[in-house]
Amino acid sequence: MTAVLKPSTSTGWLTACMAEWQEIELITDSTQVGKLSQDWHHFSPILREQLADKRAHFVARPVDEAQVIRIARTCAQKRIPITLRGGGTGNYGQAVPLYGGVVLDLSRMQRIVWVKPGLARVEAGVRLTALDKEARKMHWELRMFPSTAATSTYGGFLGGGFGGVGSVNYGILKEPGNVYAVRVITLEEEPRILELRGSEVGQVTHSWGISGIITELEISLARAQPWAECIIAFSNVMDSVRFGFDLANAPGIPTRLVSQHAWPIPSYFTALREHIPSGSHCVLAIFIEPGYEALQALAQEHGGTLCWVKAAADAGRGTTLTDYCFNHTTLHARAADPGLTYIQSRFPADPSESLRLIEQMIDHFGEEVVMHIEFQRVGGRVIAGGGQVVRYSTPERLQAIMTFHEQHGVTIPNPHTYLLEEAGKKVVDPKQVLFNQQVDPYGLLNPGKTLSRPVSNGISCS
Repeated sequence: MTAVLKPSTSTGWLTACMAEWQEIELITDSTQVGKLSQDWHHFSPILREQLADKRAHFVARPVDEAQVIRIARTCAQKRIPITLRGGGTGNYGQAVPLYGGVVLDLSRMQRIVWVKPGLARVEAGVRLTALDKEARKMHWELRMFPSTAATSTYGGFLGGGFGGVGSVNYGILKEPGNVYAVRVITLEEEPRILELRGSEVGQVTHSWGISGIITELEISLARAQPWAECIIAFSNVMDSVRFGFDLANAPGIPTRLVSQHAWPIPSYFTALREHIPSGSHCVLAIFIEPGYEALQALAQEHGGTLCWVKAAADAGRGTTLTDYCFNHTTLHARAADPGLTYIQSRFPADPSESLRLIEQMIDHFGEEVVMHIEFQRVGGRVIAGGGQVVRYSTPERLQAIMTFHEQHGVTIPNPHTYLLEEAGKKVVDPKQVLFNQQVDPYGLLNPGKTLSRPVSNGISCS
């Protein structure tokens, strides 16, 4: 069983930590600690209520691996819980401490160790945009990144993310070859340094910080390309979905983003809505610029019209479509109407079955659940990953919506829970459970976030 100390019952532990970590930046100011104990879980009305009063006792910000090891050693010896944090852009409450203790903010570990053709090694706190800027000096670029790339760190992306812009081509993070290696520190009384490579990297991918403290990563890069952007408008919602599938599968039109949005979602995009005809459903696409004519022809075959285009030469200036896809879609929707929330879904790999179910869900829910699809490549096949915008009423109704999807063959990674199994993995690999126990024998890393390691009742944790 996991044994987690309730720090507030142990007098002097904070003073002891400060004495042992004199050269490490510690934050004890109540306002700052509260801010750094939160992430983007506020997209969910369920998590917003459940996690409202959860906070760390203080925040530690190491600048290098040696300081991480010192923190890990003390926390293991004193049984102090640790919650890992990068940019704090996760939306399942991954970075929210359930049992106080220390938030370990790795965002100051910003060293780019090296960049080579096709590969880079970085510390966990390196922001994705910083690596992209460095890689482009050598005519390389990131393979994929979340819509929050400007603030996301690589440690947080690997530990809490799954993919993003670029996944329509390179798949999600856990696909072989996207992440070559991860260096982690164990939470033991004498911490070990582990270098995981190849398939071993899966031990920490999307594990919410319970599989060791990530300090460095090796990330695959792609050849830099002239990426252009466009919006294609459709009068029929299923035409936009079919076009999305065909574009994502078109081998002659390399894409970086294929993102479908049913009306009224485009009306929430303030900087873009003047370009999108009222009532139109649309697809946001990022594609290699020489493919423009082929993309335009494909759009016309599906009844679509290009209504906004940005040339590759203008990349990095003004509005970019990466600010309107994935979870940024929900961000814009909630900014326009706080009564909205979202669900996440994965439709079947078979395209015809996927199209049938998408149409069924659109017809069944109407304006209550508005279709938003990110096309991604998983296991070599393009799938429709939904991020539907939902008109929220009650927890019971929200659960009923997700249950209806599951009953009809749509997988739901529930974004309204802080439990790892319920939010996506469903069943955690027994090998990963064993690995978690080996790197964190006292269950101090982000306790309470997984059913596979229940928190002990032997020590008060509430």
